[in-house]
Amino acid sequence: MTPTLLLALVLAQPLTDWRQPDPQNLLYVELPAGRVVIELAPRFAPAHVANLQKLAREGYFDGTRLYRSQDNYVVQWGGNGKPARTAAAALPAEFEISLDAGMPFTPLPDGDVYAPEVGFVDGFPAARDAAAGMAWLAHCYGMVGISRDNDPDTGSGADLYVVTGHSPRHLDRNITLVGRVLSGMPLLSGLPRGTGPLGFYEDEAQHILILATRVAADLPAAAQAGLELLRTDTAAFEAHVEARRNRREPWFHRPAGKVGLCNVPLPVRPVS
Repeated sequence: MTPTLLLALVLAQPLTDWRQPDPQNLLYVELPAGRVVIELAPRFAPAHVANLQKLAREGYFDGTRLYRSQDNYVVQWGGNGKPARTAAAALPAEFEISLDAGMPFTPLPDGDVYAPEVGFVDGFPAARDAAAGMAWLAHCYGMVGISRDNDPDTGSGADLYVVTGHSPRHLDRNITLVGRVLSGMPLLSGLPRGTGPLGFYEDEAQHILILATRVAADLPAAAQAGLELLRTDTAAFEAHVEARRNRREPWFHRPAGKVGLCNVPLPVRPVS
């Protein structure tokens, strides 16, 4: 079965195979070209998620700018030093968390260069080290992180980045990850690349205006994006992983038999 056919079958799976994200944990970033929907990960970064929600609710991001687009790496935006009214200016880093016996972990069958084991927690790409008793989120395409200075405890959520290139897994456990983009990635990954060092825009005229950032739960139901995510504890997701490990289209003559964590994108479908 080809991935295209499998995806069509996956998208047709019954409601019980899907979950709707909590609107309290969804951010809508409104750009002139459209909306970017971000699902937050409070299990892994509760303090930063709460602070980010405060920033959104105080209108902190309204009128700020997207000021960096580095080729094959990240897009970055935020207040760039603007003071917040109600949110904290800096927080202790949340690079990893202690393993919880009740943590839902869907492991992948193949090895990983950066961690003893990788898989999915709450649908997010994650890694764990049972011997050390720790778990953390992974820098896959579309993941959202908190910008910081050299001191680990200098991030707040006032400036954010999204991975738009090859997965920079060397950043794992060095930056607090707070979520991932569910829809609207082309609005970020398709931006012109900055010509300054590290992809910063040299001309302010290149900056992309952020019209508003809102918590989905604060909007009327009619204004919310209807999205569902495939649960990772389903046979449909297992088939999805297998199709990514072994491509069966006629073009492929050597199925890989393995798959990396960041090569298993979580299926998302729109709902009315």
